[in-house]
Amino acid sequence: MRLLNVAAIGIAITLAACGKKPPPSMPPPTVGYVVLKTEPVTLATELPGRVSAMESSDVRPQVSGVVRRRDFTEGSLVKAGQVLYEIEDSPYRATLLSAQGQLAQAQANIRSTQLQADRYGQLVAMDGVSKQDADNAQAAAEQAKAAVVAGRGAVAAAEVNLGFTRIRAPISGRIGRSLFTPGALVQAGQSEALATIQRMDEVYVDVTQSAPELLDLRAAMRGGDVTRSAPDTARVQLVLPNGAVYPIPGVLRFADVTVDPTTGAVVVRATFPNPDGVLLPGLYVHARLIEGVAQNGLLAPQTGVTRNERGQAVAMVVGPNNVVAQRMVETGRTIGDKWLVTGGLAPGDKVIVDGLVNLHPGAKVRAHPMAGGS
Repeated sequence: MRLLNVAAIGIAITLAACGKKPPPSMPPPTVGYVVLKTEPVTLATELPGRVSAMESSDVRPQVSGVVRRRDFTEGSLVKAGQVLYEIEDSPYRATLLSAQGQLAQAQANIRSTQLQADRYGQLVAMDGVSKQDADNAQAAAEQAKAAVVAGRGAVAAAEVNLGFTRIRAPISGRIGRSLFTPGALVQAGQSEALATIQRMDEVYVDVTQSAPELLDLRAAMRGGDVTRSAPDTARVQLVLPNGAVYPIPGVLRFADVTVDPTTGAVVVRATFPNPDGVLLPGLYVHARLIEGVAQNGLLAPQTGVTRNERGQAVAMVVGPNNVVAQRMVETGRTIGDKWLVTGGLAPGDKVIVDGLVNLHPGAKVRAHPMAGGS
């Protein structure tokens, strides 16, 4: 009897369970999207570089001798033509006096030889002297004139060498430390410079950029997709080693670039005003190149672009009837927190940026726009 009751109870429970409605289906997942649109995009690249002086000149002696004095303060500004060093000039003064004496002797010899040549010219007509003697007298007169020319050259050379005993600044700029002191012996044409002058009111910053990037940029400029302020120039901002931004913008010039055959990089040169001397030659900096403006740039948030198992960039978009579709995306550079899209997406696409977890193509979703669309 007890067994019958238990069976009856089990059958009742089973029948009651069969009478329940099935559980309701799960609602579609909610995702957030941004709508892509074209807009002008400033193209900028940050590249490492070094500062170099606009002009640099090594000061070297052009005559040999002992340095008698130094006429500048190390680290000061000097002007072109300013006397920097004085070399003992006594030997060169003596050489000049000797050359002047030889010139005077040659000039005095001209009159006597010319008078003799004139007399022999008259006598040879009367057969008073031989033709050979007359020719010899004329040759002596011409030699005396040549000796005067040579004497003048020797005087000029001696004056030049005497002037070289005052070593002058070849350019205007800031002069560095002196490597020679008074009393030191210097030689004409020596390899070691006495000091170095650098013009730094305006400086160069040499940076490297890959040749393909430069070629792509030029092609985009020719096609009109990218514009710039002036031909063959681009604006540059400078980031100093302490992270501060140099307050004066510079200009990068594309002319006269060369490609390094080992690295495939192009060395380009930017110019920066340096009125306060903040930019020192050899300083390591980062140059932020404002290359131009892409007039119809398409930006996609980085949160909306992921990578598949092959490493390819993909994006999920909200398609018709709120069905998810996957797009293969081609990206260029990053602009802030967004990718510059070069292929795979189009203006008006609704790129999903929120709710991507476990989302797959073909899924039905409830989509809502989010702030921060491009």
